[in-house]
Amino acid sequence: MATCHGRSISLPSISHPLNRNVEEQLDGLRSSQKTSTSVYRKLSGLKILYECVEDFLQLPLTRQTLSNEQHKERAEEVLTGSLLLLDVCSNTREYLSSMKESLQKLESSFRRRKGGESSLASEVEAFMISRKQLNKSICKRFRNLKTMDKNASNIPNAIAILTQVKEISLEIFQSFLSLVSQPKARSSSHGWSVVSKSFQSKRVSCEAELSELEKIDAELLVLKSSKDINPSLVQNLLKGLEELESNILEAEEELEAVYRKLLKTRVTILNILSH
Repeated sequence: MATCHGRSISLPSISHPLNRNVEEQLDGLRSSQKTSTSVYRKLSGLKILYECVEDFLQLPLTRQTLSNEQHKERAEEVLTGSLLLLDVCSNTREYLSSMKESLQKLESSFRRRKGGESSLASEVEAFMISRKQLNKSICKRFRNLKTMDKNASNIPNAIAILTQVKEISLEIFQSFLSLVSQPKARSSSHGWSVVSKSFQSKRVSCEAELSELEKIDAELLVLKSSKDINPSLVQNLLKGLEELESNILEAEEELEAVYRKLLKTRVTILNILSH
């Protein structure tokens, strides 16, 4: 993953190598949000980030800052943020699992009919309904997420770093879930845009993945409205659905690894605050 080695404008100058490692990973993930970097690579980048965070949490100064009574409120916010990330990651895995199940049902229907029958409309409709239900759940889950208070001042450096780690993690989860939300909902004033306007500029990073999924959606609409089913269209769609399922399986593996990193981070923070 490409990293930006310039000093972050939102953090004070830092010198410890472990601090720099975290900041470099943060800068790299921020840069990836502005480019066409694959969302799957971003998830891989999150794993690396949290490996750096785990080392960062072992630093005496970090532990002292989090356990300092003077910073108790901020430290509790960090702990709450770690739980939020676990929850969001878990939800993301559930959404992917739901979408994979719907894909597998549609693929099964396509294979049984072998592209030679004209009664696929009901299966396609069922898939689209499941997509709408999934999108509704995604929008509901993310509607109330808030970004970091950009005007916050006098935050200890260690807590500022951990807060930014939480924020970039939420942005990447949102970017990822924008891939499984329906295109119409993403552009609707009543759909995806209500999730978080502050994340809209990040969608550019998903253009390649979006174009493939939107292509499948468009072809499914054509198939659903056609009286005579074109066998080659069905076969092309089946190939696209199988590739999408393969991508989802890959994403599930990455999310599982990220979840384990998030859980380890939360346990470490809990241990620091309890001593």
